[in-house]
Order: sequence, then structure tokens, then C-alpha cells
Amino acid sequence: MSKNLLEQLREVTVVVADTGDIEAIEKFKPRDATTNPSLITAAAQLPQYQGIVDDTLKGARKTLGAGATAAQVSNLAFDRLAVSFGLKILEIIEGRVSTEVDARLSYDTDATIEKARDIIKQYEAAGVSKKRILIKIAATWEGIQAAAVLEKEGIHTNLTLLFGIHQAIACAENGITLISPFVGRILDWYKKDTGRDSYAPEEDPGVLSVTQIYNYYKKFGYKTEVMGASFRNIGEITELAGSDLLTIAPSLLAELQATTGDLPRKLDPAKAADLPIEKIHVNKYEFDRLHAENRMANDKLAEGIEGFTKALEQLEKLLAERLVHLEAA
Repeated sequence: MSKNLLEQLREVTVVVADTGDIEAIEKFKPRDATTNPSLITAAAQLPQYQGIVDDTLKGARKTLGAGATAAQVSNLAFDRLAVSFGLKILEIIEGRVSTEVDARLSYDTDATIEKARDIIKQYEAAGVSKKRILIKIAATWEGIQAAAVLEKEGIHTNLTLLFGIHQAIACAENGITLISPFVGRILDWYKKDTGRDSYAPEEDPGVLSVTQIYNYYKKFGYKTEVMGASFRNIGEITELAGSDLLTIAPSLLAELQATTGDLPRKLDPAKAADLPIEKIHVNKYEFDRLHAENRMANDKLAEGIEGFTKALEQLEKLLAERLVHLEAA
């Protein structure tokens, strides 16, 4: 019996689950898992995870005491909830979980560093080594500089909302552990910009972007891992077979699992070594210049930070409402 696409993908790429849904992680058994504010907010509203939300709120109340206001309690619970989900996920997987710094700090290097250290302290207080945590930070110049400091402290980072080669090179030059270039969001932008309804997988702009980054890293021997993210269809995933990692939503994991056929490796370090690629250095001046020239990356980075910020605001509201319900009961 031939292997399904998911089985074949696991042979050449580390498969990561892109979800806050613990039941989905139990089903697909990925090595690693990633979350973001939108995923945590969605999971927190599911009935089966109300216990995690309630326990986090109760823990925040216990920490602050009876004299704390509802706003203070919900704010502390908000800071802790992503870690609460991360701890549950780490009970299932053998690898790492990515937990994101507040997107509203994306242009503040010092605040990002402080928040990342706090997240690690929460995990360590629960008995989890920082080796199993990737701190997710938006790939702004300020975020990359924060990540560089954290990496030197032994805190591993995952630079997200990455849309351009300039962001990727800056991450590699600053010793970042892993990057998450977004595939589907790049496709979304080009479809809107060009008016095209679709792209074949091999010419998908998001696929081409990740392929360019992967080849650049392997050509010049960078240790930073490439983890393609934000997929719209399984064609994008199969075109990136061979990437160091791919983080995939449960619905697409299920589709890969239900599909049979050959899955050739598309990305390969040996092939990258022979490509005629020019090496460039990205300092702040070059980063800002290249970012300004790249309309897609400029638009999608700003849009992504705004979207995650809205998700966080929704989560804050949800927690405040749930606290009122709990304490009234």
C-alpha cells in the first residue's frame, strides 16, 4: 500500500502543527507545534478548553489576591494564557512549542526582550526547559535585534510575519534559531494585486519566496532553520517538501493524510550549493531600504501585526467577561 502525502512529507521535512487545538495535536502527533494570538484566541473560545481559561484566571486571582481589580486579574491571565496552552501542548509533543510575544511590542526592542524573558520564566517555573520553547517575534528590524540579544542568552527564537529575503538574511546574520516565512499571505497579496484568481503551485509567489530563502541559507551555510508557514492549499506544501520544517494547520494535515501519490523532494541543500546566488549583507539601512521597496512585504508585515493586535484585544475582552462570570458564580 502506497504511503500518503503526510507520511512521505515526514521523511524529508519536520512536520509541525500550526494550531492551539490540543485535540488536533494529539491526532496528528507532530514533533513541534506553533501558536499565535489568533490561534490562541480561537482555541480559548472552544468549550473543551474552558478549563484552561478558567484555571488561568483563577491562578491570576490567587497570585494578585482578593484586593486586585478585575482588570488587573484579567491582564495577568492574558499574559499567562499562551503559556498555559503551551504547557498542555508540551505534554503531548516531544519537541518545541512556539509562544508569541505581544504583537503590540513589535517595534520595541527592549520591551520585546523583557516580555520574552518573562515567558521563559513562566515555563521554567512550571518545570519546562527553555530548550523546548521558541519565542515568536515579528520580523521587524527591532524584533530581530531583540531576538539577537535573546539568542545570546540561550533563549531560542522564531521570527514570524516574514515576507521578504531582506528579513530572512537579517535573521540569519543575527543568529536566529528559526524563521517562519509566510506562504499563503504572500499568495493572497499577489492575487489581490494582479487580479489573478489562482497560481499553479510551482509559480506560487509564496512558494517561490520560501524557496529563495531556503536556497540562500543552504548556499551560504547559515544554521537558521526555515519553517514555511501560512498555507492555503496542499500544493504549496508539496512544492516545499524538503524544507527544514513546515508548520501546517490541522485541516491541511488531514488533507495530506487522505491523499496518496508520489511526493518528490523539491528543496535540497546539495542543489542549493550549486546555484549562482550573490551574497548580500543586511544592516539597518539596507533592511529599511529593501523593505520600503518591497510593497508586498511592507503591506503584509503591517497587516499581520495589526491582525494579531486585534486578536489580542479580543482575547483581553474574552478573559474579562469570563472572569466576571466566574466570580459571579
